[in-house]
Amino acid sequence: MKKIFALATIFIALGLTSCKKDEPSTSNITTSNVTTTVSAGTWRVTYYWDTNRDETANFNGFNFTFGTSNLVSASNSLFTINGTWSTANDNSKVKLILAFTTNANFIEISDDWHVIERTETKIRLQDVSGGNGGTDYLTFEKN
Repeated sequence: MKKIFALATIFIALGLTSCKKDEPSTSNITTSNVTTTVSAGTWRVTYYWDTNRDETANFNGFNFTFGTSNLVSASNSLFTINGTWSTANDNSKVKLILAFTTNANFIEISDDWHVIERTETKIRLQDVSGGNGGTDYLTFEKN
């Protein structure tokens, strides 16, 4: 009987730990490593959620280059949109700040985004709007 109880306890413990939801780690998010990550290679938007709708398609075909002197360019086969970028800390949260002055779609993503996940190939961003209270999400993935 003791063996059955011990085995049941082990299976329950294993079941509880294996059901734990994996959350992205925030320990690898610093202004330094976000800057280093985005500066390497070209990136594409794989997800853009604007408050209540998916607007990812607005960025299809664009490759983003986060260059030196905090200049960012987004190019497709027809044209290039230029802007600026930087990183900063805000209330212990790392931000990626984007600023474009032309093209309505790019002006839409001009904001100070909180970095909620960073890997060598993906940057996930979130912005909670102060005006209407909506939440936007923007994901860049390395090409």
